[in-house]
Amino acid sequence: MNSLLNWVNERLPVVRAWEDHLAKYYAPKNFNVWYFFGSLALLVLVNQLLTGIWLTMSYVPDAEKAFASVEYIMRDVEYGWLIRYMHSTGASFFFIVVYCHMFRGLLYGSYQTPRELIWIFGMAIYLALMAEAFMGYMLPWGQMSYWGAQVIISLFGAIPWIGADLQQWIRGDFLISGITLNRFFALHVVALPIVILGLVVLHILALHEVGSNNPDGIDIKKNKGPDGIPLDGIPFHPYYTVKDLVGVAVFLFVFCGVIFFMPEMGGFFLEHANFEQADALKTPEHIAPVWYFGAFYSILRAITFDVGPIDSKLGGFIAMGAAIAILFVLPWLDRSRVRSIRYKGVISKIAIVVFAFVFVLLTWLGTQPATVTYTLIAQICTVLYFAFFLLMPFYTRMEKTKPVPERVTG
Repeated sequence: MNSLLNWVNERLPVVRAWEDHLAKYYAPKNFNVWYFFGSLALLVLVNQLLTGIWLTMSYVPDAEKAFASVEYIMRDVEYGWLIRYMHSTGASFFFIVVYCHMFRGLLYGSYQTPRELIWIFGMAIYLALMAEAFMGYMLPWGQMSYWGAQVIISLFGAIPWIGADLQQWIRGDFLISGITLNRFFALHVVALPIVILGLVVLHILALHEVGSNNPDGIDIKKNKGPDGIPLDGIPFHPYYTVKDLVGVAVFLFVFCGVIFFMPEMGGFFLEHANFEQADALKTPEHIAPVWYFGAFYSILRAITFDVGPIDSKLGGFIAMGAAIAILFVLPWLDRSRVRSIRYKGVISKIAIVVFAFVFVLLTWLGTQPATVTYTLIAQICTVLYFAFFLLMPFYTRMEKTKPVPERVTG
């Protein structure tokens, strides 16, 4: 076995990769529960890939047969209902985990120097996930799949000059049809998973190059012992691989509980209208995206007025795009002298609490009908959402911060 391992290692650096990324990768010793979500994101990604492969074995990407093939999976394929619910529930849990992972980054300043590239790769993963989820949501070919895609694709029509042609290019037809379903299936199953996997690898490589952040926001590489090992670091394996198993166990209890007892989550994870076959002649009473797009859909609907030559439809599209794009420049908006929320001033602490509440409220509003009251609340929340980012260079620079300790505090 040693000879075989040596032979392989001379041609493929398996041992070096193991040591660089696990056994001899020193992570801060004060990780808390917020740091479970990185490994949980990998777990859910693996779940989505494996269950997706099994689903494609029985799914038919055809407008006439897609809905029936999903019913066939649910009723006739052995354990098909379980695989399908693992995939559909897994999509919602993927976004829950990713949102918690992103919020941890906001809390502890994991986007600040020298980790800007880690954050950018993370945001690219998030953007690719949204595209992946949107295209996967269309595949059951239910009512909400069809009409949700109709609404989202029609947004591109608001772009001046090229909007109509862009819409037709995305659909592949003058209307959403079988060719649209077929190309979305190809992108969902082949193209986007490759992109996501590549971005995940880059995200992890960039992380391990500069080292992990921690709740104190201290670079542990600055305090090394005579042996060159960080004084406040411990090997990722076995310490954090074992610790992560606790988070995985708790996560699986919750995940399985939802799958077996409430996979539709009252219509939030799987809308009731999506259990009806797509019908281009029958519009659902209330068209709304699945919950994880709710915040950005609320921002889109909040723009109900024209601004000069920009009408409300184009304005909403720009606002929705800006709400996502502004996340990419976050590392250059935060001018604070410290990383962690533990040592930032009162304004930053209030701002992040308000931001979290606003984002959750926008997410909920996106699943509700656009009444006058809800639209007004969404407009207020949209202003607060952008204010969090646009005012950040000012309040992070001016506020009084606490002194950061030389060593991690635990």
